[in-house]
Amino acid sequence: MFFARRPSDYEIARFLEHALTQPLSYSPAGLTRSAVSHGRLDVLRAPIGRGAADFERARDALMAWKHFDLPWVQLFPRHAPIDVGTVVAVCVQHLGFWSLNGARVVYRLDDATRVGFAYGTLTNHAENGEELFEVFGDAKSDEVIYRIRAVSWPQAALAWIGYPFVRHLQARFRRDSVAAMRRVTGYGRPSLSNRR
Repeated sequence: MFFARRPSDYEIARFLEHALTQPLSYSPAGLTRSAVSHGRLDVLRAPIGRGAADFERARDALMAWKHFDLPWVQLFPRHAPIDVGTVVAVCVQHLGFWSLNGARVVYRLDDATRVGFAYGTLTNHAENGEELFEVFGDAKSDEVIYRIRAVSWPQAALAWIGYPFVRHLQARFRRDSVAAMRRVTGYGRPSLSNRR
């Protein structure tokens, strides 16, 4: 759903209410589990920390949707649980207009060394597909890795028409999402002992 201005809280609430009854816009759920792609496959893997403390911070941040703490993207409800079946609306500002896109959590990963979840697009989303967000520890390097794995293809007419721009927004989201996770762990900042 596209808007000439940021949608009001009332419009977002109505959108979410309607989204609860919407089916996924693709099948089968679980596309990001497979090496086989039904659409455009994008994978970004980036270090965001090192050691157990950074893993804990990154895990907690992922479960609190902190990877969506971006100036041009908002998630509703803001504190949605990461439970299978949870429906969210992603509000995106682009080129002077806004869009609301519905998604549902379709599966979770949760063990001692890896945590994450995937959400899939609903029929009221501009795209079709699924996106996996996960954090895990690399046993060899002790690095904490954030990975995004997404399979997508356009659904809305504007997404088809503006496909190169959509691809640009998707790449920007992945980069900005990594930066948001690095802020949580402090990765890349000099330690106090290294500052002058």
